[in-house]
Amino acid sequence: MIHIIKSCKNDGMSQRATEKHSGISRKTIIKYWNMAEEEIIKRMEEKTREKDLDKYRDYIVHLLEKYPGLQCPSIRRKLEAKGISLKVKTRAFRYYISSLKKEAVIKQKRYYAPVIDILPGVQAQADIGESRDVIIGGEKKRVYFAVMVLSYSRYMYCNWSLKPYNTKSFIEFHNEAFRYFNGLPEEVVYDQTKLVVIEEKYREVYFNEKYYEYATRMNFSPWVCEGYDPESKGRVEAGVKYIKNNFLYGGEFNSFQELVEKSREWLEETANKRIHGTTKREPYKMLEEEKKYLKSYKEVIIQFDSSVEVRKVDKTSLISYKGNKYSVPSKYQMQQVKIEMSDEGKLLIKDLTGRQIAEHIECQEKGRMIINNNHYRDHSKTVKDRENEVKEMLSEELAENICKSLKKTNPRIYKDQLVGLSRVCSNYPLSETLEVLNYLQSRDGLRVSLIENFIKARVEGKNIQEQVEVVKLSGYSKFDLPQTKQHPIKSYTKLGGDNS
Repeated sequence: MIHIIKSCKNDGMSQRATEKHSGISRKTIIKYWNMAEEEIIKRMEEKTREKDLDKYRDYIVHLLEKYPGLQCPSIRRKLEAKGISLKVKTRAFRYYISSLKKEAVIKQKRYYAPVIDILPGVQAQADIGESRDVIIGGEKKRVYFAVMVLSYSRYMYCNWSLKPYNTKSFIEFHNEAFRYFNGLPEEVVYDQTKLVVIEEKYREVYFNEKYYEYATRMNFSPWVCEGYDPESKGRVEAGVKYIKNNFLYGGEFNSFQELVEKSREWLEETANKRIHGTTKREPYKMLEEEKKYLKSYKEVIIQFDSSVEVRKVDKTSLISYKGNKYSVPSKYQMQQVKIEMSDEGKLLIKDLTGRQIAEHIECQEKGRMIINNNHYRDHSKTVKDRENEVKEMLSEELAENICKSLKKTNPRIYKDQLVGLSRVCSNYPLSETLEVLNYLQSRDGLRVSLIENFIKARVEGKNIQEQVEVVKLSGYSKFDLPQTKQHPIKSYTKLGGDNS
């Protein structure tokens, strides 16, 4: 642009002629018309320099994703509470936040949790690993371990087990880690383990009930990565590899207790005292800075039902019960499930929330494999060009309003919400879907699950009303109409109006 302006000037063209020739605005042409080359270069270099606030960008983006309506004064207070002295003027700060809301939060293409390593006390990351060839008592054994790393200081803690982790032992690991850190951060980042997440639908996360009770009572926020996204928790991923390659590799232990004791020595003398490759500092020294920003730790005890039997699903989607193998849906591979026997002699398999996911007749023989072939079929459906597909199904104005509301409510999971919206629009009558979407299009807090519930209620309510009309035409009185607790007729009124 500047080159065109200078070329036109050198060719003897006026500013007005340059505007007609190039299409560049008159104000821009006047700005650069007589500016010297040295001044232009200096301005361009200043634009590319790192802004003072850029070093806190990840944390600010993190706050905006978590609280989309957060205002500039609140963001500034949160930064200052972390010991950051901002020299930026209020107007410049407001402009910077405004540009972040447009560019970083709304337009981002990936939806993973930012790694907060600039500010102390904000984030920890947790993960589970296993090693199959650990020499204990002269024999090769499989051991499981859980790791938690503070993102700022890289201070690490690990817990050990000879059995796969269940919700109870996973919570106990958290208590040990927070006790070891002498505090807890604002949030903990995980992958999509069933110990934390039971189900994800349209990127709306449904947490393991016992775990979520623990997180709520401890007052920290769980943050779940998108599937197959190791970037989101790179700190702890590196920690798992470090334990395998540095502590376990080549090690031999006389007993499991010795492994636990030596791992504690290794943490104190090696892992947390080494010069970290990224920070170039020792984690235990950085922890001293971080401690004053950690929340105080007070142990929480969660009650569990000891009578429930738990099994781990293997990689072939099978569980073992009394000498036989039974199948479960393939998405539960390598996860924990609950089992119980019904009064009719059926084996009921449930997820950790208690929802039934499979049912088999108990086999009285031994060594048999009881399989339901439906458990191995993939019923998933992929949707491409999500916004365009929604616009093809709906009118352009309605599609834009719905998409805008979904994006405002769910900026982190917006694409997944569009996938869900396309599915919902395909699964229900278009007339009912359009009526509900027209009613909900400007509603705050809009989610696909809410849309689906409204449409379902609308469709079922209409079916009941049609049945009522048939009964009336048949000559029955209102006292003869069948009653239903699931779908009381009076609750399905026309959308819109005072009683909607």
